[in-house]
Amino acid sequence: MDVDLTGRTAVVTGGAAGIGRASAVLLARCGARVFVGDFSESIEDPDELENLEITVSRCDVRRESEIQALIEGAVEATGRLDILVNNAGIGMVKPIDDVSEEDWLNCIDTNLKSAFFGAKHAVRHMRPLGGGAIVNMASNAGLLPRAHDPVYSISKMALVGLTKSLGLCHAKDRIRVNCVCPGPVGGTRMMNADLDAADDRGAAERAVISASPLALAYNRMIDPHEVAQAVLYLVSDAAMMVSGTAIAIDGGKSLGVPPAVQTH
Repeated sequence: MDVDLTGRTAVVTGGAAGIGRASAVLLARCGARVFVGDFSESIEDPDELENLEITVSRCDVRRESEIQALIEGAVEATGRLDILVNNAGIGMVKPIDDVSEEDWLNCIDTNLKSAFFGAKHAVRHMRPLGGGAIVNMASNAGLLPRAHDPVYSISKMALVGLTKSLGLCHAKDRIRVNCVCPGPVGGTRMMNADLDAADDRGAAERAVISASPLALAYNRMIDPHEVAQAVLYLVSDAAMMVSGTAIAIDGGKSLGVPPAVQTH
């Protein structure tokens, strides 16, 4: 996409790797001044981020004070906030009888509460500017339930609902709130953790690909940069009349049961 974000300030949570990193890099390449917050101190290719003048700081999104500090730091440095990408998230593959209260809180706080408080503090700075764009990173698990990770699905379904509610609430402020529902995306910390935990990594990867009809057709997972393109569209002026939507970048996985594989 030919998008010019010169003069705009963006905050991306969970931006040190995977989808968050791809989004931060793409926004910066389009001219935005980007501020990344991430729980991990391990950053992929820090030189690239430095060359793009992307500011990286540690942020535990489960804590409202740290999200607020990340956003306030961006505003103090540039005088504005135009874009917020609530990307930080974790997975949880457990049946409910194995889920502890700590597990529940960790998943819900990271995937849902953080986006709420991120939006809360972003709106305060976007409203005086006459608008802004918030993108929440949900999942195809936010569009349909999944048997193997019910708590994760709950967090992402609620995030889709939050997106729609905030989009309605802040249309009057010209603040657009949308979400992207990816999966299966390769090369992310979440996906790598799931595959590494499998008894047979290769078989697990094939199973993930096989569950998505387009991924199966192309025999590959989705690339984080493909998801980042959707983020770029939603924060661009081309999406000026788009709010409360959930864009599935999941290779058709959320459409239903894929057709049987033809063997020859």
